[in-house]
Amino acid sequence: MFDSDALFDLEPAASDSVGFAELASLPLSGLVAEDWAEALAPVETELHSVLSFLAAEVAAGHTVLPSPSNVLRAFRQPLMAVKVLVVGQDPYPTPGHAVGLSFSVDRATRPIPRSLTNIFTELQADLGLPPRIHGDLSSWADQGVLLLNRVMSVRAGAAGSHRGKGWEKITTAAITAVATRKRADGSTPPLVAVLWGKDADGVRSLLGNAPVVASAHPSPLSASRGFFGSRPFSRTNALLLEQGAEPVEWELPVL
Repeated sequence: MFDSDALFDLEPAASDSVGFAELASLPLSGLVAEDWAEALAPVETELHSVLSFLAAEVAAGHTVLPSPSNVLRAFRQPLMAVKVLVVGQDPYPTPGHAVGLSFSVDRATRPIPRSLTNIFTELQADLGLPPRIHGDLSSWADQGVLLLNRVMSVRAGAAGSHRGKGWEKITTAAITAVATRKRADGSTPPLVAVLWGKDADGVRSLLGNAPVVASAHPSPLSASRGFFGSRPFSRTNALLLEQGAEPVEWELPVL
């Protein structure tokens, strides 16, 4: 029998020890953090349906990214720990790049994808932080930055290929859950939403009164049309401080 706890024991780069078909058979409590399981309960059927679709993709001979052990990685950190939401589009379609956190790659990945290179360029211009030679953004996730792709999987080599397969309903529920959380005392936890590009801006209506930092997408096609110079990192930290929250340490650990 498959051990549902094993999913949380896997290293981020682990791949084939768990299959999508196995994930599709698990309850939410075996797939995501405890409070995420409660928040996503209304779309549990849709999530299992998407995971079954991914299993069918693999059975048909397609490579699905990210790996089964990483496809729900964004929901491993507790929902209540989220203080920054960064919305991406869908995972990198290049094999070896997608790791389940939007814009992030494994620290061994070379070259760094161009969108992420542009993010690092803006990070340096905004905060004076030197670009890292790796693109592992897991230290951001560990601080409560939810790196969430609107569509959480892709067929290798085919950007956008899993749009309209059910992920949108799941991530709508996730974003709504982030925006409507309440502490035990009824207060609202701090939150800043970072929306890069038109796809990300489409979730604005789900965010209630949460402050938004929005700009063009960091892709090579649009970064020069408003992403560069937008200072998202300093603006986000200022908004967190206004809400009484600790700012994010955006500098990445050295290898």
